Amino acid sequence: MALELDTSAFTEEAYELLSELEESLLELEETPTDMELIGRVFRAMHTIKGSGAMFGFDAVAKFTHEVETVFDKARSGTLPVTKGLIDLTLAARDQIRSILDASQGGAAADEANADRIIAGLRALSPQQEAAVAPSVAKAAASTTPAGPHVFRVRFEPKPEIFSSGTNPLLLINELRDLGSCQVVAITHGLPALEEMDPERCYTQWEIFLTTTSDENAIRDIFIFVEDDCTLNVRLLDRPDEFSHAQQEGKMLGEILLERGDINQQSLDKVLTPLGDRLVNAGLVPADKVRAALTEQRVVQDQRQQQPSKAAEVDAVVRVPSTKLDKLVNLVGELVTVQARLNQISGQLNLQHLQLVAEEIEHLTAELRDNTMSIRMLAIGSTFNKFKRLVRDLSTELGKQIELTTSGADTELDKTVIDQLNDPLVHIIRNSIDHGIEKPEQRQAVGKPPVGQIHLSAIHSGTSVLIQVRDDGKGLNPQLLRQKAVEKGILSADAVLSDHEAYQLIFAAGFSTAEKITNVSGRGVGMDVVRKSIESLRGTIDTQSTLGVGTSITLKLPLTLAIIEGLLVCVNSNHFVLPLAAVEECVELSPTDIANSHGRHIVNVRDEIVPFIRVRERFAMEGERPTIEQIVIANVDGKRVGLAFDTVVGQHQTVIKNLGDSFEYSDEFSGATILGDGSVALLLDLARMVRYVELQESSELGGS
Repeated sequence: MALELDTSAFTEEAYELLSELEESLLELEETPTDMELIGRVFRAMHTIKGSGAMFGFDAVAKFTHEVETVFDKARSGTLPVTKGLIDLTLAARDQIRSILDASQGGAAADEANADRIIAGLRALSPQQEAAVAPSVAKAAASTTPAGPHVFRVRFEPKPEIFSSGTNPLLLINELRDLGSCQVVAITHGLPALEEMDPERCYTQWEIFLTTTSDENAIRDIFIFVEDDCTLNVRLLDRPDEFSHAQQEGKMLGEILLERGDINQQSLDKVLTPLGDRLVNAGLVPADKVRAALTEQRVVQDQRQQQPSKAAEVDAVVRVPSTKLDKLVNLVGELVTVQARLNQISGQLNLQHLQLVAEEIEHLTAELRDNTMSIRMLAIGSTFNKFKRLVRDLSTELGKQIELTTSGADTELDKTVIDQLNDPLVHIIRNSIDHGIEKPEQRQAVGKPPVGQIHLSAIHSGTSVLIQVRDDGKGLNPQLLRQKAVEKGILSADAVLSDHEAYQLIFAAGFSTAEKITNVSGRGVGMDVVRKSIESLRGTIDTQSTLGVGTSITLKLPLTLAIIEGLLVCVNSNHFVLPLAAVEECVELSPTDIANSHGRHIVNVRDEIVPFIRVRERFAMEGERPTIEQIVIANVDGKRVGLAFDTVVGQHQTVIKNLGDSFEYSDEFSGATILGDGSVALLLDLARMVRYVELQESSELGGS
């Protein structure tokens, strides 16, 4: 069982590394001489190979080794990074994923494809290392991340080093040229003056060097005395080599233990403060303690100037999504029980019980908010996936397209993000195929040859707005109307505004493509986008300017589990509306009904607003009250009213799925359990309005 869990952990980590690898390769294509990116690609391959071999994924390890070998040459500066290398490495990344998918029960990986990739990589790799630009070779030699770092250089010359004509002090002074030095002389080995040989070296040194140079540059200084000394160089502030406690600053005893200057048994004999006690006990020479204190101070000073993010990484705990979903469900049940407690305490009118109910309400709200925040993920990881899509598809279609993003740190519910990938893929593919022109066409109309697709996300109240904007040819509303009539989607005498014409692209079976290609033309995709977004209780809107470009905006709720709703009632039947869509509530009096002359409209401060009488919409029995309540909501950018008997008030809504067994549930996006145990249905306003409009248009057409 443990082996299975370990294997699962490997595959999860490997998938993450493959995502990072793809992102690094796309960045590297833009800056092929960036040695830090080359190193990142190499380390990702090396980690996948090593972990794969450890956990029995021999096919992964064997295949990855070939790619790692090529990037090792790129890292050393003997192989330039070209588009061909990037193409093959991206294909290798896909092949590794296929092998992993096969191990999880997916289709078998194409071994012939793996052989083709390996052959291509070997063809790129020179038999003899070719010369490269000196700047690239110099950058390749560096294995230390950019920025100042602290090295501990322990320099222990042999006593006879003077006989070779070497002066250790000159070597130490050369180190000073690389950066800031703190030098500690270790002199406890000095003999008495009468026993000292002036031709022998009795001193050792520990140097703490803060520098932007790498380890190789330090070792180069001692290259001619390697046989006459013991040299130890260690990077002290590399984040991935230290635990959280070490990053905060190691204690003196920990440093001495790590350096081998004292053992744990001896250390346990004394109490803090360690410095003087260790020296007085004769366990450590004073100069060793002084060197350790210097190391502690230098490293801590460096960390204060450049705080490490590794501590944040160590604080991250991996939790299976099923456990998180269960936690959210339990919180939802707790919210329901808390509502029941509030209702009972109000009925009994017991002060002590009401105080307890209020305290539980406060704690439940805090627990709910914290649990919801755990489910929130930055949308940047989803955005990054589309760089590869744009790259490959633009190459296939012979176009030059650049994808830019903003708002990558915008957070959204994990469930929403998981279901958002496919709709965004369809929208971006459409922008590439139908929106962005080919380079020669763009230049002919005065545009730059490289088209732009911008993907952005921003918070808007309790929603997130995700926009896909291109600078292509835009939508032609007249052509859209014509195509809709040809396909029978629209009647020939229908009158549509330009904005309404833009929305036709989401109709089932609609397409403006002249011919069917691998990318588009079959009339499927955008209607699926609309249905997917609506299933997430979101809306979709299109704006376009002919010749300038098109933008498609998705408005999505922050979370799908618990929302703030408005509780309303018809007879004894309760409904919930998303509070974020509600603008105001007004009364519908008999005078208002008389003034409307049988039409479902109401005058709200000199603005005519159409409304839907929910009682009639769902054929509910009973008489209407004398004064009805109309909830004005914003649906797809339009103000629409819904008439109810009573508006109960704001309600914290835990959403439950209705299931597939409900035959007429399109106009309901879920249900919730009220405090008294009864069920309230959550209205899907967008679908309800659309169905009413379709019904009215068909009745008008029939008449």
